[in-house]
Amino acid sequence: MNRKLLVASVVASLAGFLFGFDTVVISGANLPIKELWQTSDWFHGTFIMSMALWGTVVGALCAGYPTNVWGRKTTLIWIGVFYFISAIGSALAPDPYSFSFFRFLGGLGVGVSSIAAPTYISEISSANNRGRLGILYQFNIVFGILAAFISNYLLEGVGGDLDWRIMLGIEGLPALLYTLMVFGIPRSPRWLVLYKHDADRAKKVLENLTDSKEEAAEMLYAIEEDYERTKGDSDKVFSPKYKKPLVLAFLIAFFNQLSGINFILYYAPEILVKAGFGSSGSLFSSIAIGLVNLLFTFIGMSLIDKAGRKQLMYIGSLGYIISLFMVSYGFYSEADATFKLIFILMFIASHAVGQGAVIWIFIAEIFPNKVRAYGQAWGSGTHWVFAALITLSGSVLINTFEPWVAFAFFGCFMILQLLFVHFMMPETKGKSLEEIEEELMEPS
Repeated sequence: MNRKLLVASVVASLAGFLFGFDTVVISGANLPIKELWQTSDWFHGTFIMSMALWGTVVGALCAGYPTNVWGRKTTLIWIGVFYFISAIGSALAPDPYSFSFFRFLGGLGVGVSSIAAPTYISEISSANNRGRLGILYQFNIVFGILAAFISNYLLEGVGGDLDWRIMLGIEGLPALLYTLMVFGIPRSPRWLVLYKHDADRAKKVLENLTDSKEEAAEMLYAIEEDYERTKGDSDKVFSPKYKKPLVLAFLIAFFNQLSGINFILYYAPEILVKAGFGSSGSLFSSIAIGLVNLLFTFIGMSLIDKAGRKQLMYIGSLGYIISLFMVSYGFYSEADATFKLIFILMFIASHAVGQGAVIWIFIAEIFPNKVRAYGQAWGSGTHWVFAALITLSGSVLINTFEPWVAFAFFGCFMILQLLFVHFMMPETKGKSLEEIEEELMEPS
């Protein structure tokens, strides 16, 4: 693989590291903040735990504009700035309201990154390496999640009552480093052609990112041909022409969150305490969740361009169904903590190989070049709306109902996901973005 292409993809995918870290770091601060500010379950769920997710919803829904108008690269730079401000502000917040504001800013960064980074990576890569490069974003999300779990565990007891502030503030360091690194990556060649009408600059970028001028010329020809063919098409994503990708993006995002993944990640220590682990044991066991997530993401990376997106979703769906109902049974029958942890880890493994590996790549692939950022905003926005709703209600769900009810609820939705994969989901592996566009577009 071309070294410059790999470097550019890795740097852009580091937005995913900050995404993952920011998403999970709050789990270590969850209980200390609740005790410090004596918040109710509803206030805690709404303002403390899910405020970042509401920022993510806004960021995802609005990200299409800056990603298209300012460009993928410029948007990625601003993502780092938002993460940095959020980390420092959250760590220094004097009350739950200012804390919620800074968490909201971090959520904006997460929402925009879930569009700008996958869009950028998909547009600089080719059909034969798009899956492997695209999953770098998910890999870094998982790596960020693991780093947050480890960071929370190591920082417990370091600052006494300030532990949670240190846990949140430490994110400022990788945010600053990422922001500086993004300045060195090239512009997206597809963005240069479609929005700046600058084929010369796009050609230079492609020549740097491919192994031969011939390959660069072929990719540029396909991009320009697609631009000419779709020049008169509507650039409004909610037009009948884009019905298929809109439905596919909505459903894969909907099922991603109805698996319960963010519920488990956000409330991991609390769930593990209810499973039978002590407080420090729950933080340590959270690291096991992060390690399994990372390991099986590696497996997903190795399979995504071989087995394909649809096959990984089959595997993940079956794993979801088995693990969720077994965790539910474990809580219902009051099985020991290790039994529950084993199937929680199976759930994480199923997510890493299936939905985790596929979602961001798939949504970035199925929309045409002309509306890709707006289409991803739709898919990502759907994802984060349901993530916010589930996280908002998570504190009530976990303390009002028996845990087995929640896991059985998510398991039922994963049966529906399996049907979606079998009957509706197309396979996109080995196809150029332009080929996928022709297959999924409704005739004018």
